[in-house]
Amino acid sequence: MKISFKGTHYPKDVILHAVFFYVRYGVSYRDLEEILAERGVAVDHAALNRWVVRYSPLTALAAKSHKRTVAGSWRMDETYIKIKGEWAYLYRAVDKFGDTVDFMLSERRDEAAATAFFRPAIDGNGLPEKVVMDKSGANLAGLANINVLLVLAGLLCLMVDICQVKYLNNRVE
Repeated sequence: MKISFKGTHYPKDVILHAVFFYVRYGVSYRDLEEILAERGVAVDHAALNRWVVRYSPLTALAAKSHKRTVAGSWRMDETYIKIKGEWAYLYRAVDKFGDTVDFMLSERRDEAAATAFFRPAIDGNGLPEKVVMDKSGANLAGLANINVLLVLAGLLCLMVDICQVKYLNNRVE
């Protein structure tokens, strides 16, 4: 996807840098106006607002279309972590090379949470050939739910191979 900068009075590099800086660091438009002025770019904070509103969704869409592919073998695990004083389960999956596939925070460690983790992970990265996980019954049930949906859709040949080995998913940990 190509983003059009037709009709703009500034070079696209300046616009994209300003949008990136605003989105990444969460500074105010007036602070961003000062930062750009220090770099010799005189632009009003209202123009910065228009740039962010116009170009940040387009940039996100363009980045999503260039997403890297992950390998077909995933390692999946969950752990219990404390975030801002609250305990939560961190579900995560990496491919066989250690690249992150997806992650999710959940209050519970059950079949519904595991299914809720696998759905967007598969939607965003495609169906894995094999998922290696520990002996967790909840994760097994969540992935089994995905396989049942595949069978109901008539895609028996695309079922995910489930491999439960206690220590084989250590790449995640």
